[in-house]
Amino acid sequence: MKWGVITFPGSLDDRDALHCLEVVLEQHVVPLWHKDPDLHGVDAIILPGGFSYGDYLRCGAIARFSPVMQSVVAFANAGGPVMGMCNGFQILCESGLLPGALIRNQSLSYVCEWTRVRVETTRTAFTTACRAGEILRIPIKHGEGCYVADDTVLQQLEDNGQVVFRYVNDVGEVTAQANPNGALRNIAGVTNARGNVVGLMPHPEHAVETLLGSEDGRKLFLSALR
Repeated sequence: MKWGVITFPGSLDDRDALHCLEVVLEQHVVPLWHKDPDLHGVDAIILPGGFSYGDYLRCGAIARFSPVMQSVVAFANAGGPVMGMCNGFQILCESGLLPGALIRNQSLSYVCEWTRVRVETTRTAFTTACRAGEILRIPIKHGEGCYVADDTVLQQLEDNGQVVFRYVNDVGEVTAQANPNGALRNIAGVTNARGNVVGLMPHPEHAVETLLGSEDGRKLFLSALR
């Protein structure tokens, strides 16, 4: 499988995504530059974390206008698998590929810690290797990860099974204490109606090796390989 990892000015987890795919999972990976609209025939696209364009205006607001994003939107609309982590999730929301938005953490502080997320659906390109209800241990590191949407959109997401991940405690319960950023309904990740575009605030690329504390993140990439 041929993967593409996009680098924007300010990306800092693109190299981690490249390491995850190329070294750990032994995949063919192509670095994609934000100014180049050519996707070079990739089969799946990763939008990594970081601070694209310095997070000016708001997170992901400038990156959505990068030439490469026009191609990403066309790729996604044609059914191509796309996953955005952290800043990548923010960019997907800004570009209209995913509903909702990410705003400042409720604490108004940057958070960097391990979280547990519950897999709410396996009907996406990046969760087929998971079990519904499975709890994954994946780290977060963000200042603007509070997922919000109006009540109508939130209910549509619930009704259509588009909530992919939810912050939970050690035993899988949805609690306020398990919510690291104040996200509505403890939402950690969502998908589009088709299930081929997934965005999440946690960083699965940082949870692919036992040495780093967890291998749970591998399942998201292995799902796409299926």
